Amino acid sequence: MSAIYLDYAAATPVDKKVNSLMSEVSTRFFGNPSSVHSFGLEAKKTLEEARKKIAGLSGVKSDEIIFTGSGTESINLAILGVARFYPEPSKMSSGASKKGHILTTNIEHMSVLRACRQLEKEGFKVDYLPVEQNGIIDPERIIKAVKPNTILISVQYANNEIGTIQPIKTIAQKLKMADLSVPVFHTDACQAAGFLNIRPETLGVDLLSFNGSKIYGPKGVGVLFKKNKIKLEPIIYGGPQERGLRAGTENVSLATGMALSLELAEENKAKEVKRLTSLRDWLIQKIQIKIPETKLNGDSKKRLPNNINISFKGVDGEMLMLGLNRRGFAVSTGSACTTSETGPSHVISALGGSKEEGNLRITLGRETTKKELETFLETLKEEVTKLRKLS
Repeated sequence: MSAIYLDYAAATPVDKKVNSLMSEVSTRFFGNPSSVHSFGLEAKKTLEEARKKIAGLSGVKSDEIIFTGSGTESINLAILGVARFYPEPSKMSSGASKKGHILTTNIEHMSVLRACRQLEKEGFKVDYLPVEQNGIIDPERIIKAVKPNTILISVQYANNEIGTIQPIKTIAQKLKMADLSVPVFHTDACQAAGFLNIRPETLGVDLLSFNGSKIYGPKGVGVLFKKNKIKLEPIIYGGPQERGLRAGTENVSLATGMALSLELAEENKAKEVKRLTSLRDWLIQKIQIKIPETKLNGDSKKRLPNNINISFKGVDGEMLMLGLNRRGFAVSTGSACTTSETGPSHVISALGGSKEEGNLRITLGRETTKKELETFLETLKEEVTKLRKLS
């Protein structure tokens, strides 16, 4: 049996159309986009066409799209960039810290959490708000936590481990209703792209990050939407590329690949969301019926259509993942960015997970079939049974 890939939240295969386009672009338009000769001008034109396509699909202006090297870089530019440009809000209460206050949740991607920890070292105050038992933040908790010196709120649109979808639009609306115009609102939409509406105007956000590797596009490229009125301090210094916010020669091939992958994802979204939701719900139900003492992590409905995160009592998640890998199934225990860590991840711990439970993240994609999942289900049952006998 050939290997079956069920880790699409970590990375997706590059679409053949995207690969073909990038190969053509890298051959034909290899000039430096900053050069003023014909080779550079052609490269610049191609780069701006990619930017325009992404802007059109996102419902924003072309000059509000910044190309970066990854989703992580986009997130760092948003969080560090805002904090360092606006170290002190215009309205601060007496006794407030010299630097501003930031709000986020306790289940964010590590690129958000570590950027915030860096800002704490620089003198900023950060509050990591707890989510509910279903993995979703209560918008009222955020509103109540805003202080006169709050400069930034960052909430992940869809969680990379448990797939829960946060009420971004509701949070934005409540901020507006409360007349809280001081905090800048950022969302990490890396997992949401291709499944959910990521139009910033619809969501009500000022900054939005996503990347290519989760939407069947290339690795090594990300996008940051930045509302024109928002100012950022760059985190990479050098030339004036990307309107002075991201120095370094732009990779035209990756930018065009990113634009096409987003276009294809949007075209296929409705059909694929319906198909994957059906497969997801089928597999969750079958696992809970066939394998006793299992628990679904995160809300059963307000989650990405391709995400299944299950805990198994009396099973080591790492051993289960390795056993499945030996039998030809690629799954994970959590985020690919935290594979070096042992024990329950910060996300599972936030939901009350314990060391007595091992969890798996199973994420579906374009190539996933029901037949593959039927085979996976039987193999999973055998591996769980075997590990429980050994414990």
